[in-house]
Amino acid sequence: MGFDRLSPNGVDTSPCRINKLARNASKPPVNPSSKMPSAMDTLKHREIAFAALPPGQTTQALSLLGGLGDLVVAPLPDENTLSITYSLRDYTLEGLESALISQGFHLDNSLLHKLVRALIYYCEEVQSANLTAPELAQQTRRQEIFTRAYEHHPHGDKDETPEEWREYK
Repeated sequence: MGFDRLSPNGVDTSPCRINKLARNASKPPVNPSSKMPSAMDTLKHREIAFAALPPGQTTQALSLLGGLGDLVVAPLPDENTLSITYSLRDYTLEGLESALISQGFHLDNSLLHKLVRALIYYCEEVQSANLTAPELAQQTRRQEIFTRAYEHHPHGDKDETPEEWREYK
């Protein structure tokens, strides 16, 4: 292991190691018979903001993330921010940031960044779950819900009109 692959805290930061950490390997395969969202629906453009200290971690993260497949990384004019583009089928922001944190990088933890990060994590989690949910199971579940609701309501030939009023002419 070369010293160029070590993070600020001395942990191995080879692209293969980060790739294993960042990819969401626990996702089940997408059902090909379900409605496939377009590539634009799953293509995400995000920014990762790093803390000011330690200095130089943005350039280290740029070279580290640049080694991952299916991930586009570019520096932004702000010296502590990287722009990343990825497909939700391959990565999530939470997975990428968790991998960076486990390698010793420090993210910006201001209140605004924490709130935005939490919202993005939630949205990507829901969208990933929807990508992997089989369409047939969703339709079956929807039908079961309406069937149960229908069973609890009075229906059929039960006429609550009194007998003497039915024959009134």
